[in-house]
Amino acid sequence: MGAEQEQVGFIVRGSLAEGLEMKLSEARSIEQVRQGRFVVIQGVQHRFFSMVTDVALGASSPQLLLHPPRPEEELLRQVLAGTSLYGSVQLRPMLMLPVADEGAADLLPVKTIPPHFSPVFDADAEDVSRVFGREGEGAHFTIGTPLEMDDTPVCLNLERFVERSNGIFGKSGTGKTFLTRICLCGIIRERAAVCLVLDMHSEYGWAGTTEDRTRGAVRGLKQLFQGRVLVCSLDPDSSRRRGVPVEFPVRIPYSQVTVEDIALLERELNLSSTAVETGYLLVSRFGPDWLASLLGMDAQDLKQFADESGAHHGALSALKRKLNVLQEDCQGFLKPSLPPEDDAVRRILSALEDGKHVVLEFGQYAKPLQYMLVANILTRRIHRAYVRRTEEAGGDRARMPRPLVIAVEEAHKFLSPGLAGQTIFGTIAREMRKYNVTLLVVDQRPSGIDPEVLSQIGTRLLCLLDDERDVDAALAGTPNAAGLRGVLATLDSRQQALILGHAVPMPIVVKTRVYDDEAFRRALGCLEDSERTAEAMKGIARDFPD
Repeated sequence: MGAEQEQVGFIVRGSLAEGLEMKLSEARSIEQVRQGRFVVIQGVQHRFFSMVTDVALGASSPQLLLHPPRPEEELLRQVLAGTSLYGSVQLRPMLMLPVADEGAADLLPVKTIPPHFSPVFDADAEDVSRVFGREGEGAHFTIGTPLEMDDTPVCLNLERFVERSNGIFGKSGTGKTFLTRICLCGIIRERAAVCLVLDMHSEYGWAGTTEDRTRGAVRGLKQLFQGRVLVCSLDPDSSRRRGVPVEFPVRIPYSQVTVEDIALLERELNLSSTAVETGYLLVSRFGPDWLASLLGMDAQDLKQFADESGAHHGALSALKRKLNVLQEDCQGFLKPSLPPEDDAVRRILSALEDGKHVVLEFGQYAKPLQYMLVANILTRRIHRAYVRRTEEAGGDRARMPRPLVIAVEEAHKFLSPGLAGQTIFGTIAREMRKYNVTLLVVDQRPSGIDPEVLSQIGTRLLCLLDDERDVDAALAGTPNAAGLRGVLATLDSRQQALILGHAVPMPIVVKTRVYDDEAFRRALGCLEDSERTAEAMKGIARDFPD
């Protein structure tokens, strides 16, 4: 603890279960204390790294509140402030560190509390780096800064981050996409995993939009990392119009579409309850060519198949009509057949094996029906390949496939309670890192995600949520969820996030770093030639002033 740090207050009461109460120092205004702030309690044997979870007003006697000082009695107001009337702050200790041999000791979970009148201080830069690590030490990557500590980085441990599936949640306009880009940049820079980004709105590949009117479009992953990132597209014409260099178009043959893929689209296609059973009857007769065979049937063929297979003729006809709609919506990329060299999944897998990161742009094919179909088909095949290669490795780490992170937006469409058991995304979330594949789910409606899947989310990056059901879902299963609810509710609508879980030792509120400014690109080592020249000239000017 720095000798010059100003004391914030001291502990007056509390418990291990309910948290601690701090009386604010007379010299500190209560308006300077914010929920989510990172503070340190100096106990006798331990230091306790803690979070401010609530701020309240206290009084030594209720009578003072019945007869408050009049506006003109400023002296009386000053006399009472800090003594008879004071600020009361609720703290939640998250970690503790033994005072003895502090440099070598590990951070411990909190299993005791400090004594009465233990002093409380604002955390300093050394405290933050002690808890969250420093860039350059392992796979640590700066995600932002603590509240009111703009020059102090908070790092994610990316090795732990990619070990499990993770979630970025927040209502629309709170910066989820920017936060996702920052996390992906960290993974790419630190080579913690390879990434497959299912880019529904073309925000990650070459360039992305920004709600900041003072800035133009921001660089995407391809501009920042050049040859380490490949962009492929369902709609290459759209990509070319936007000046995006596309490695290859993505086409999918009918034979890759399964009945499970169609079941996923039950709501979008308004399918009847017998559609799936009818689909399986078609598979039993035609195998992988079931979809092409159904779409090629005329009225007489439908009747004949129904008579021979026992399928309901009306359900069979209805399924054909609905899949005609699917074929019409997806005809730009869904093809009756394709030559082997046009197998997009094989090409994506080859890129991932080579350590390249892949962004799949959807262009004009961003309707939920199109997005869900393609995302499920590609992810299922890639996951199947990872399962096969992991089992072939037989536990030999050198032969294991590279860890893969699949970033998916609108995740509740794949992971709702009714679908999570059927989709490949639900399977991946439940498997954790068994086959070296994890998810980065991005969504504004965590309440729409199956609770079992949410329980497997390792690290949560939570922007502002104002729907009670979404708040409950986002914090489900986390220790001290009640205290964190208040912290989450007070986040700013932009550029703030509550981070908790597997990749950080304790929950913390951060002001997220600015994506794609000069400092960000310098930190990534991605400055362009003109910027590098400007940086060199600045250095010369500093070293050799006039």
